[in-house]
Amino acid sequence: MLFDLPLEQLQTYLPPRDEPADFDAFWQETLAEARQFPLDARFEPVQTGLKLVEVFDVTFAGYGGQPIKGWFLLPRQRTEPLPCVVEYIGYGGGRGLPIDWLLWVTAGYAHLVMDTRGQGTTWRTGDTPDPEPDGSNPQYPGFMTRGILQPRTYYYRRVFTDAVRAVEAARTHTAVNPERIIVTGGSQGGGITLAVAGLVPDLWAAMPDVPFLCHFRRATTLVDSFPYHEIIQYCKRHRDKAETVFDTLNYFDGMHFAARATSPALFSVGLMDDICPPSTVFAAYNHYAAAKQIKVWPFNQHEGGENFQSVEKLAFMANL
Repeated sequence: MLFDLPLEQLQTYLPPRDEPADFDAFWQETLAEARQFPLDARFEPVQTGLKLVEVFDVTFAGYGGQPIKGWFLLPRQRTEPLPCVVEYIGYGGGRGLPIDWLLWVTAGYAHLVMDTRGQGTTWRTGDTPDPEPDGSNPQYPGFMTRGILQPRTYYYRRVFTDAVRAVEAARTHTAVNPERIIVTGGSQGGGITLAVAGLVPDLWAAMPDVPFLCHFRRATTLVDSFPYHEIIQYCKRHRDKAETVFDTLNYFDGMHFAARATSPALFSVGLMDDICPPSTVFAAYNHYAAAKQIKVWPFNQHEGGENFQSVEKLAFMANL
């Protein structure tokens, strides 16, 4: 059922962005710290039985120089460096198996899938741990409140840094055209996509689907579904820390990254989405600073367009 603003209001919904004064400095410092460690991107061939696809087990240095896993897939038949899709995964999922990731490679693209640190048990397996920093606060089960009392210790500082480094790793492979990097993902992966679009100035395109991690204040007062529920429960128990929580989240809001984006984008939204409410998606979309399109799925929830959206993304990329 529809529960958020009508579509005509969503299309013009542009909430004010209360971003921290040191937002840019925070992220410049964060990425500079990560780049002090050698990227050390390694692509180890894996035999999978896929006769038309080359598969590589990827490891690169992410936040703190910590090893991040992934998969890298290439069409066996290629004559020149390829555009590369760097993909980020939805909440709770990990990189799984190579056969989970055949769309982009069979369409003729290189494809790097980034494992999400600490995740990979809820619905698809993962292989990357999340070494927690000293002083991490008690948390509600899950990842949304891990280290949430300080921006420097917050979980998504590490994840977003990993995601930028994933782009840098993809660019090191000789089969990739480094000027043609596309980032994409759904839900959490969509939120990570927006962060990378705001932090990496020379992407070819960004394709966030039903993005999570946007307009936290509205999301947590409009729905009580997971994963936003984790923040709600934390604030419910730690009443005295609610404002500190939202001060931290302000460094990670997709609206702020969207306002810094420079690459063309294709968004998607489900108007019945009660996990990532439509108004939070449109908040990021309407603040997105570069050329943009959005595909609206009126009768869908958080699944969005699924493979119908994949068709839209293939067409979008063909016209870049």
